[in-house]
Amino acid sequence: MTRPFVLLVVTKAPVAGLAKTRLCPPATPAQAAEIAAAALLDTLDAVCAVPGALPVVAMTGDLGAAARPVEIGMALRHVTTIPQRGPDFGVRLANAHADAAAVHAGLPILQIGMDTPQVTPELLAAAAAPVRDGGHDSVLGPAVDGGWWALGLAEPRHAEVLADVPMSRDDTGIRTLRALVACGLRPSGTARLSDVDTMADARSVAAACPGGRFARAVAAVGGQAVAS
Repeated sequence: MTRPFVLLVVTKAPVAGLAKTRLCPPATPAQAAEIAAAALLDTLDAVCAVPGALPVVAMTGDLGAAARPVEIGMALRHVTTIPQRGPDFGVRLANAHADAAAVHAGLPILQIGMDTPQVTPELLAAAAAPVRDGGHDSVLGPAVDGGWWALGLAEPRHAEVLADVPMSRDDTGIRTLRALVACGLRPSGTARLSDVDTMADARSVAAACPGGRFARAVAAVGGQAVAS
């Protein structure tokens, strides 16, 4: 039997003008929000298909004003949703781990975002395995831009270190690694992925997962729509 673990997705409502603004131009704000919504939905599909995973979504923003609100609302019925809390992203990440651990006490956590819609159930299961199976105390999945896309912790309380790590920088990954090591952890690695910040990123990631909603939303920018 597969051991249970928490699969935590930290995300925000894909509201036009607030979501994926670095895609504009060439995307319009509405198209950028559609891309963000598609990324979230594809991510949730993968998350909910991982054996043993207990999905938790830490959400911020107004879902009622978001792109695809009904579809996202339906997807969220299959997960536990908690609000994000805290003044900045590092603190919100730390709090999301603590709040998810309060929902599912005593379980390891693998945390991701919604910027890597190319993830598969198999990839997520492999990323979680070192902390789920007791072989390692932590996992850090590096991102191509110098950040990270996945953080696994056997003891979720160690996420406290994120509160002091500057986020969304090209050295966030190495700073996070150093913070984990400084508190006595020895992180295992996992696959290195591209996350979606720019339209070039979006097109590259879409090519890696051509059959999903994300690829269709990206192709719609510039009139390159594909069939549903």
